Amino acid sequence: MKSWFVVNTKPKKEFQVEKIFIEASIPVYNPKYCHEGQIKPFFPGYEFVYFDYPHQYRLIRYTRGVKRVVGNSEGPIPIEEKVIHEIKAREINGLIELNKYGQEPQLEDEIEVMEGPFKGLRGIFKKELSDQERVLILLNYITYQGKLIIEKKKLKKVLK
Repeated sequence: MKSWFVVNTKPKKEFQVEKIFIEASIPVYNPKYCHEGQIKPFFPGYEFVYFDYPHQYRLIRYTRGVKRVVGNSEGPIPIEEKVIHEIKAREINGLIELNKYGQEPQLEDEIEVMEGPFKGLRGIFKKELSDQERVLILLNYITYQGKLIIEKKKLKKVLK
């Protein structure tokens, strides 16, 4: 069954891998943003690929520039389509735009999430996220999703 998965690329190979998948007519999504006039991957070293697991797994896994398909001992972890749509919804002219409401927050300012699944949550502003921190959040989300998949499988076994 086809799903979105996260592919870990070799360092600085995100655009090369994206091009290979596009040329092979394999749906790929490599979110980008502009930083200091340069277009960069929003999640350095990672991109989303839509493929049929397990049928196309080897093709994806052994594509030049791919390090691995992100997963656990159960296999690759599928990403919900809504996650891809939410990221794409932040794009303007193909680039991620981080919407800012009002003035730039200062250290220790109280902030509120205005959009997305965490809308309404409040917190204290500590700092803007670096590339590596965005990747860490993505990987934590995938790990969390993977644990939910495993727990659902265990629950089904218990119920049977």
